[in-house]
Amino acid sequence: MALITTGKTFIRDLEQSGALALYAPLEGGFEGRYRRRLRAAGYTTISFSVKGLGDPAAYLTDVHGVRPPHLGKKTIGQSAAVGQVYFVPPILTYQLENLPPKSKGMVLWLIEGGSLSRQEIEYFITLPKQEKRVKVALEMGGERYFRWQPLQETLSQWAS
Repeated sequence: MALITTGKTFIRDLEQSGALALYAPLEGGFEGRYRRRLRAAGYTTISFSVKGLGDPAAYLTDVHGVRPPHLGKKTIGQSAAVGQVYFVPPILTYQLENLPPKSKGMVLWLIEGGSLSRQEIEYFITLPKQEKRVKVALEMGGERYFRWQPLQETLSQWAS
């Protein structure tokens, strides 16, 4: 890989396929460079881990309930708080509504994609087709150099 990369082929491939499977060196550093190239090209990026995500469709596009973790402590005098649920707004829908006017769209940069099921990966493939302003960059694992391929190709190669 060249020391200075423009990222034009990465951005072009992301725009064409909508969802890319990424393989990056485990030392890190490349993700920041490519996210910076995306921001310079007019995209807004959100980065988070897919571990513990639950249902991606509900988490990204619907209001969903979240229960706080039980830490072994008992609430005194609040017996009604035992089954308490907090409702969280949909991350993707909320961010799309608040995009800057000149933005090309939103890129979901997801890490630890190797832990996803086949059905969840299929959802991330169809998400850019449902919402044209959304692109998905899913880190699937480590590699000696930074490379990518369409997520659809990764799914067809992946034995479930």
